[in-house]
Amino acid sequence: MDTTGSMAADDGGRLGGRAWGMLLVLCGALFLDALDVSMKGVALPSIGADLGMSTRSLQWVVSGYVLGFGGFLLLGGRAADLLGRRRMFVLSLAAFLVASAVGGIAANGEVLIASRFLTGVSAAFSAPAGLSIITTSFAEGPARNKALSVYSATGASGFALGLVVGGLFTELSWRWVFFAPVLMAVATLLGALWLVPRTVRPEGPRQGFDVAGAISATAAMLLLVFTLVEAPQAGWGSARTVGSLVATGLLLAVFALIERRAPAPLVRLGLLRSGPVIRANLGAMALLGSWVSCLFILTLYMQQVRGWSPLETGLAVAPSGLLVALLAPRIGAPLVGRFGAFPVTLAGLAAAALAYALLLPLGPDSAYAPAMLPTFLLVGVAFSFAYGPLNIAATNGVPAEEQGVAGGLVNTSFQLGPALVLAVVTAVDDAAAGPGTAPSDLLDGLHAALVVPLVAALIGMAAIALGGLGRSRSPRRPAHGSDSRTRQSVPAP
Repeated sequence: MDTTGSMAADDGGRLGGRAWGMLLVLCGALFLDALDVSMKGVALPSIGADLGMSTRSLQWVVSGYVLGFGGFLLLGGRAADLLGRRRMFVLSLAAFLVASAVGGIAANGEVLIASRFLTGVSAAFSAPAGLSIITTSFAEGPARNKALSVYSATGASGFALGLVVGGLFTELSWRWVFFAPVLMAVATLLGALWLVPRTVRPEGPRQGFDVAGAISATAAMLLLVFTLVEAPQAGWGSARTVGSLVATGLLLAVFALIERRAPAPLVRLGLLRSGPVIRANLGAMALLGSWVSCLFILTLYMQQVRGWSPLETGLAVAPSGLLVALLAPRIGAPLVGRFGAFPVTLAGLAAAALAYALLLPLGPDSAYAPAMLPTFLLVGVAFSFAYGPLNIAATNGVPAEEQGVAGGLVNTSFQLGPALVLAVVTAVDDAAAGPGTAPSDLLDGLHAALVVPLVAALIGMAAIALGGLGRSRSPRRPAHGSDSRTRQSVPAP
């Protein structure tokens, strides 16, 4: 387990040169993950045509990544806590580099899907490691809030830019959407070796690794994500889907029983009973789940109903990410410092709900500026307000030795949200779409599906509001034995 580093920051949260260098590397890894995901999305039609992949197998280029990422996040978070955050961050970046290169040279769909699964697994180890490096290197308060605001803005910018860059690369060859991240991963890896400081382990006996808990939790997450991805095709009421959900519940029950008895649990159950942690994770599911599902609908609308190219689609969506890049670093930390993480998150989710509501009258010939641009701008505002504060709320008050797990939990929620909401969107779209392939038939399904992200955002608002809007913290470990270790926060000079 790492102890926290010492990053220079003054009383107002202004970061020193060393702190900015490390933060730049961590943001680079998050930017790379976000860019990688969105670039693959716009390249799917070209990939399918070149490799002869059916629509059902093609969706696993995306779903394979989701399965690896969502399934291994808890394990990745605990591995960062116990085996070293810098070590796991560097190793996972190296694994990402190799997996992406394999995808670029893949000669068939099977190899491509396998590479995407391994890329997702590598991200499942790098994401909580990177987040926990930030939360253990900057003290709670202005410095950490600023670092997380910049970190969050980077992820959103990468996702939006990836839609545009992916369209450009796809015009050359879809293989460039795999090779370009390799070059970025090399640069980020070298930066990590240079700028992310080594940390020392605390004195005393090392905690053991909860193997049984890791196996049961990973199996449960893998099965849950797989079930959510496959449910629209298999049917929500099918024996396969119901049986998988029951099996997931049993695995989670086994996991809880193991954690109650384990001397060094993978996830302390008290963390899962924390009201602020639960609310932050529900908010994370709602925020990203509603947006990813809405973007899925709008992509179908722009390309199938309006006939826009992948590049035109990416440019249309780009204002949302650009607005986050401009606003989040400037407003996120000050607003959290003044009002608290949950009130700011609630405002962000309200902006998201309004954004999706504005899309409900969308027609077959709606002009971009009045019909879609306000939604993209409001989504940019929503993520500027909510994404960073959700990361802050999910990790505030959590002991340093559990920051990797807390980061894994919130990243799991950010991943499960899109899987769940997108599965519902797909089911609604299939049920409501007309019998033909004419734009009017497609639009019937899309109109009905647009209600789903709106409802998801409203549910997230309710989860935040009903729990209260105070600045409550996650409870710390009981002050006895090895649990009495307090966070070694970064002092201001």
